[in-house]
Amino acid sequence: MEKLGAVAVKITESDNVNWALKKFKRLCDKRGITKEYRARKEHKKPSVEMKEKQEAAEKRRLKELRKKRGRRSRKI
Repeated sequence: MEKLGAVAVKITESDNVNWALKKFKRLCDKRGITKEYRARKEHKKPSVEMKEKQEAAEKRRLKELRKKRGRRSRKI
């Protein structure tokens, strides 16, 4: 992931704290900070990561097949 610098939200005395917090969370999500944090939260073995990627790819493939057929089908 590329470094984008710090995330900052400038507020004044008239601004609402809840608004600033929501803005901060949106900026973190947009830059991928939340996603990266969750990924680094716990270590996964490379074999587990590879298995999860394969399962996600299969799920995407089946979803694309269902879209092309125009109707729902059973999982194989």
